[in-house]
Amino acid sequence: MPENRSFTVNHDVKVPVPAPGEVWTVGAVILNHDGEAFAQKRSPGRRLFPDTWDIVGGHVEAGETLLDALAREVEEETGWRLRHVRRFLGTSTWTGDDGAGLRHEADYLVEVDGDLDHPALEWSKHSAYDWFGTDSLARLRENRAPGEFLVHDLIAQALQDRPDRS
Repeated sequence: MPENRSFTVNHDVKVPVPAPGEVWTVGAVILNHDGEAFAQKRSPGRRLFPDTWDIVGGHVEAGETLLDALAREVEEETGWRLRHVRRFLGTSTWTGDDGAGLRHEADYLVEVDGDLDHPALEWSKHSAYDWFGTDSLARLRENRAPGEFLVHDLIAQALQDRPDRS
């Protein structure tokens, strides 16, 4: 059955296929017109990574593809709509501090439609948002231990390798 997507995907974008029993999450690095990356701060009361900066994303639900989960998470967490999946940024495997075990994460550089100045955050889950350029990347390390810089490193990679840079 063909997928009915409202977004496009570059032909060379890799989409891992989860193995049975694996827990997967997806993440979206979203850039604005100034080339800054969006991040939101997880609320201090969150069980997993409280009071830390995070990219848009979340768990892949049963029966969802990674890209369908990505589109759902973008809309749920920001009110924006996924328009285009530009690039696969890679996968990581991590264990959260919530006791739920091993997770695999696929991250993507994406384009969205919507009012980038006014995201519709899930305020029960996030306490702030901001746009980060190369000069403000260090803030993404707030409340993180050394070696826990996945979000910082993903955004740094996306800013460094932006397709629109010459």
